[in-house]
Amino acid sequence: MTQNTPKAPPYPKSHILAASGVAALLSLALLVFPSREVEAQKTFLDLDLGNDAELVLQEKDDLRAGQPATGAASPFAKIEQGAENAEHSAGHDADDKNLETADSPPTDPSQHNVTVSNGDTLSTLFAKVGLSANDLHEALNSSKEAKRFSRLKVGQVLAFELDEAGKLKHLQSKLNDLETIRLSRSDKGFDFQRDLVKPEVVTTYSHGVINSSLFLSAKRAGLSHGLTMELANVFGYDIDFAMDIREGDEFELIYEEKVVNGKRVGTGNILSARFTNRGKTYTAVRYTSKQGTTSYYNANGESMRKAFIRTPVDFARISSRFSTGRKHPILNKIRAHKGVDYAAPRGTPIKAAGDGRVSLAGRHGGYGNTVIIQHGQRYRTLYAHMQGFAKGIRNGSTVKQGQIIGYIGTTGLSTGPHLHYEFQVNGVHVDPLSQKLPMADPIAASEKQRFMQLSKPLMARMDQEKATMLAANQR
Repeated sequence: MTQNTPKAPPYPKSHILAASGVAALLSLALLVFPSREVEAQKTFLDLDLGNDAELVLQEKDDLRAGQPATGAASPFAKIEQGAENAEHSAGHDADDKNLETADSPPTDPSQHNVTVSNGDTLSTLFAKVGLSANDLHEALNSSKEAKRFSRLKVGQVLAFELDEAGKLKHLQSKLNDLETIRLSRSDKGFDFQRDLVKPEVVTTYSHGVINSSLFLSAKRAGLSHGLTMELANVFGYDIDFAMDIREGDEFELIYEEKVVNGKRVGTGNILSARFTNRGKTYTAVRYTSKQGTTSYYNANGESMRKAFIRTPVDFARISSRFSTGRKHPILNKIRAHKGVDYAAPRGTPIKAAGDGRVSLAGRHGGYGNTVIIQHGQRYRTLYAHMQGFAKGIRNGSTVKQGQIIGYIGTTGLSTGPHLHYEFQVNGVHVDPLSQKLPMADPIAASEKQRFMQLSKPLMARMDQEKATMLAANQR
């Protein structure tokens, strides 16, 4: 007879859940609160042992090899000693840090230096140091000159000093190496002050050979953008920098350099220069007459200044030449092109080719916005397709050679931004690129000797500097 063994009564579900919960809590406790032995071992391994750890490893190796350890009997004793040294050192470092903090003077809460970042305005800078819009208004409206503080540049530093009441006491900013502006509170409001540093002016020689463009070659030779433009303007009567420049052309010059505490802070005038273009060399010397008139002359005293400049747009590209049989790009028929087109970005300045009087400044049929200048009785120049006119350019106004009269545009019958430039002699259109320009007056006979006393040493120095440079390059 088979005897059935009775089954154990099942535990209630609530008991099983309770037991599981207790087991989970015990496991968590063991993980979070390790035994003292495990905790001690963990402390040893986390120490930053430095050189002591290397000694311990060496002792372990010695023990494995059966050699006596050089040091403490136990390698772990070395670790413990290292830990004590680390704690002792850390304590000294903390004490030293506390001493430094105590000895260092606290930062003056009345002094604030703020550097201008992208998007900053004077209003946001005032707010950063705790000054209100009323404080800003009071400072800026204290004088006309004070408004210069609102013309900010990224990287510019403004130094604020506040009084005990938190009001602006002093504001200062160094605009450049030569100029600093200040505002200081007085009984009557704010006083503006402008401090200028007078730089030392030295003469510097520079030389370059063109292998891509004038600007890149001039930059390699250490010339600034402004100095390069001046160099082009000096020779702009003889060289068309939009068309005539060739690889291998060469330039050299002696110019003024402004220096403060041994640091170059700017450049002055070009004193003398030479430019070799397509094998022909041009010279220039800066000379101020006894009457105070300054101009450039070649080394022999003949004026560099002609009655007209070669091109009225700096470094533009010639997109269409003078022609009697060109097909008009818009009218699509053969039509004489009685001028030269200079392609350049919209808004590029256009200069008057010579002194004269404006006979037209306005719309002129297919020419669009146009300026016509009469130069004496014989010569007339026309500038067409302008975006707009420069300030003061209107019918009847007088202009000087090189004065900006308008800006490149695409008004009238034009397919893109460019200047259409015409040159007339006695009412007849001529090619301005091939026209021989009339000369200006040379050095007065009474000043020729004085001029040559200036010119000869400058030319001799350029010869000497170039010879020295070439000799150095051959070593």
